Amino acid sequence: MILTQPRDPRFVTLRRGGSLSDAHHHLLALWAATCAEHVLHFFEEARPDDDRPRRVIELARAWTRGEIPMRQAHKAAFTANAAARELSGAAKFAAYAAGQAVAVAHVAAHELGAAAYAIRAAQAAAPEGRREQAGRRECQWQREQLPEDIRALVLDDQRLRNAACWSVFIVE
Repeated sequence: MILTQPRDPRFVTLRRGGSLSDAHHHLLALWAATCAEHVLHFFEEARPDDDRPRRVIELARAWTRGEIPMRQAHKAAFTANAAARELSGAAKFAAYAAGQAVAVAHVAAHELGAAAYAIRAAQAAAPEGRREQAGRRECQWQREQLPEDIRALVLDDQRLRNAACWSVFIVE
C-alpha cells in the first residue's frame, strides 16, 4: 500500500512522537483484520489447502492481545504476500488484504491497505457491470464495523489517501 510522506502523525504511536495511543493502534489492527477476514473466502476458494492468509489475520489479532511481538507480526505480512504471488483477481487481493492487516502492527497506516485490498477483492469477484456496486457495498460494510473510537480517524484517512488507494473509498 502506498504510504504518504511525511507520515501522518495521527498514525504514529505516542512513544515514536506521534499521537496514536496503543489502544487506538490495536483497534486499527482489529478493524483491518476484520476487513481482510470478510473477503478471505475468495482466497480460500482458490487455494483451500493454503492457510497462510488466515494464519496472518490471526497473528494480527494475537499482536493486539500482546501474544506476539511487533516484529513477528510484521514478518508475517510477507507470508500473506507470498500466498498472493501466483494468483490473480479476488483471491490475490484477499491475500494482500491479510498481509496489510498484520502489517498494521508495524505501521498503523496499513489499516487503509487492508480495507482497500478487501474492496478490490469484492470488486474483482463481482460480475462485470456490478463491480462498482460491489465495492461500494464492501466499503459500507467496513464502515459499519468501525469502532467509534477510531471512526473519524479512519474516515478522514480514507478521504486523504483515497487517490493512493485506487479511489475505492466512498468519499463524501
